Amino acid sequence: MKNGKIYGVGVGPGDPELMTLRAVDVLNQVDVIVIPQSSKYIKSVAWRIAESHVGDHPEQEKLFLTFPMSKDPEKTGPAWETAFREIGERVQNGKSLAFISEGDPLFYSTFIYLLNQAEKKWPGCEVEIIPAVSSLTAVPAVIRTPIADGLERIAVLPASYGLEDLRTILDLFDTVFLMKVTPVMAEIIDILTEKGLLNRSVYVSRATMDGQSIVTDLNLIKNDKCDYFSMIMVSKKERSGKIVPDHHKLIFAGEK
Repeated sequence: MKNGKIYGVGVGPGDPELMTLRAVDVLNQVDVIVIPQSSKYIKSVAWRIAESHVGDHPEQEKLFLTFPMSKDPEKTGPAWETAFREIGERVQNGKSLAFISEGDPLFYSTFIYLLNQAEKKWPGCEVEIIPAVSSLTAVPAVIRTPIADGLERIAVLPASYGLEDLRTILDLFDTVFLMKVTPVMAEIIDILTEKGLLNRSVYVSRATMDGQSIVTDLNLIKNDKCDYFSMIMVSKKERSGKIVPDHHKLIFAGEK
């Protein structure tokens, strides 16, 4: 029997209305929807977003898989062993599966590990990615701040994995997204203050979701336990964004 097909389906940043038509179509056509969750006691965020768009299909299976929020391989390893066993059984029976991801499936997503392993474990298994609105576009949208204009440079940093390079990154890039900020918020604020960028930084949690919060004075939350779904966007806004030709080079309007 031919192996089935796996879809990596991004369901967007939180608002169900931001799901793509393609994502909705796939979720209503597949044999199995794979639903990752951080705990069997907490409803999956991705499923909370997608559920209202999935019709009543009695023959369709909802496969809930638990992936602990941990960097410890001793905790994540067994979870993936279970996931591969459950997914593999269905793939080898020729079924189509949609693995849903909050945001985009290729941006800090649990699905990426499945993508990397699928062909090795199930040769000939087809994988298709359904892209989505990610937090990188949702956060700027809710605070109405351009990501980049003209030749501006962008950086994305998962802050909880280390801030050793943050000062250099702030020097080199015009827009910086700081993700996973909860454990290191106080240190981030100190560095932004040192660099004179605190007033150019905005904190957003749960962008487009219920309970969305926007904070422009980061000192107000310096000692708070911040939401997991949160991000700081640093936008220098030092260039006009209008590119002016100058025979031998390109300069920005306002530059000398």
